[in-house]
Amino acid sequence: MRRPLVAGNWKMNGTRASVAELIEALSQQDIPAAVEVVVFPSFLHLAQAVSGLDGEMIAVGGQDCAAEAGFGAFTGEQSASQLADVGCEWVLVGHSERRLILGESDEVVSKKFAAALECGVIPVLCLGETLEQRQAGQTLKVVERQLARIIADVGISAFEKAVVAYEPVWAIGSGLTATPQQAQEVHAAIREQLARKDQRIAEGVRVLYGGSVKVENAAELFGMADIDGGLIGGASLKANDFGAICRAAGN
Repeated sequence: MRRPLVAGNWKMNGTRASVAELIEALSQQDIPAAVEVVVFPSFLHLAQAVSGLDGEMIAVGGQDCAAEAGFGAFTGEQSASQLADVGCEWVLVGHSERRLILGESDEVVSKKFAAALECGVIPVLCLGETLEQRQAGQTLKVVERQLARIIADVGISAFEKAVVAYEPVWAIGSGLTATPQQAQEVHAAIREQLARKDQRIAEGVRVLYGGSVKVENAAELFGMADIDGGLIGGASLKANDFGAICRAAGN
């Protein structure tokens, strides 16, 4: 039985004051013990979140890491070892905003994935297609390519210590959401691709859905056979909504 996971990506949001308020509000939420929860603040607020959520049922992760695992002359970067040092257990890699806006290639994403594992940080590998790619019927081809690069470079065994998140680019922040059936189709394809290499690992890996998940649609999405939780954007900045989504995952 795969344990549900709900992850909140705060993106480039927050001040010290607003983050303190959000942490306090999150600490008051009724989070089911059966659900694993992690939040991804901005780098500026990681230490604050780690300290503020200490003792709570909510872990903290970084929104990105460098392709280099340790230290070096990489101005503006943060390595996975630095994330671990500040208390982070998780890191997002390959988020669509980094792929599309900042030009990260499958090769770069693969190196970041490997660097996270090397440093003992759990990577959440983000995969997904644009609206143009979906309209052209290329959804499964695009997602398969993105995943295949990781499998080829790092190996299938890496997914024993990783999570996958399917996030259709056209649904992120748009208010649009893949139907539960559309999401399930892609999640099942991801699991099948992994199963071609190792059935046991495929059955154990958690695949999250990300793309305008909100209180109103969370339960139906999470009810699909291969959807194991969500990567939540805007709703993760509202403690009551995020708590409700966590409870939906627990049901």
